[in-house]
Amino acid sequence: MAALHPAVARTRTAVSALLRQLPTPHGGLVLVACSGGADSLALAAAAAFVGPRLGWRVGLVTVDHGLQQGSAQQAERVAAWARERGMQPVEVSTVTVGTEGGPEAAARDARYDALVEAARRHAAAAVLLGHTRDDQAETVLLALARGSGPRGLSGMPVHRDQAGVRFSRPFLDLPRADCRAACAAQHLAQWDDPHNTDPAYARSRVRAEALPALIATLGEGVVANLARTAGLLAQDTAYLDELAATALATCRVPGGLSVSALRDLPAPVRTRVLHEWAAELGAPRTALSHRHVEAMNALVTAWRGQGPVYLPSAVTVTRSAGLLVPVVA
Repeated sequence: MAALHPAVARTRTAVSALLRQLPTPHGGLVLVACSGGADSLALAAAAAFVGPRLGWRVGLVTVDHGLQQGSAQQAERVAAWARERGMQPVEVSTVTVGTEGGPEAAARDARYDALVEAARRHAAAAVLLGHTRDDQAETVLLALARGSGPRGLSGMPVHRDQAGVRFSRPFLDLPRADCRAACAAQHLAQWDDPHNTDPAYARSRVRAEALPALIATLGEGVVANLARTAGLLAQDTAYLDELAATALATCRVPGGLSVSALRDLPAPVRTRVLHEWAAELGAPRTALSHRHVEAMNALVTAWRGQGPVYLPSAVTVTRSAGLLVPVVA
């Protein structure tokens, strides 16, 4: 009997470890989001093998963005492969990609909307995503380039809930090379998305140029170190978020937030309180920038009679009678 290839073993171990973190399944379902690329294909193969042995039903969703010739055929190939593996349900979700936020963000939003819809319809316990340690390192570099704070530098979490659906990433501690090796060892025909090498996309440029340059300069360990940094920052950020949730409750007064209570908070907690409050008022979290939060913070710590702060989605905040209050149009 041939020995199991080490990369295959590592992918299966990673999926097994993550599935064991989920509640006892009792025949529950997990869905794999699979494009047919090496990372998601290795994930689907590992989940199809491990899941039933741990009591999980495993299905697959492949999203056709319709952005390139032959995308529908590629999606159908992935679906046919999954059915051959005994995965159920298997779906092709065809989406229309908008333009808001640029092509990368618009495609991502359309993809997640489709996955959320499928997970809700099938009552899936989680949707598994194939992001690897290399993806995490790329995310950290992009966050650094954009001047993101600790939340952005925390990278992608292992588990994240969106619209009531849990998204989980079993491979965040695995290098991308393991996924390619696992596909080769299992004779899986991976698909290389041309968008992943298109220099029009920032992540593609990081993948093709920036990260290899860092590796050449600082050594192979830089990828793992960037991913490790994300994990450490994620822990600190989660703790500060817990403190901010408690602080927000203490700052609430009828009509708004107490300026004196906000002023007494440590700066990292205060800015998180302001960010959360602005989101409650209707400003989208993804659109709230450092500039917006600092402008609100200035109403607390550098008050000189300045006017209101204008936030995304027509949310306006001002200072009045010792309070931060929303301006009602």
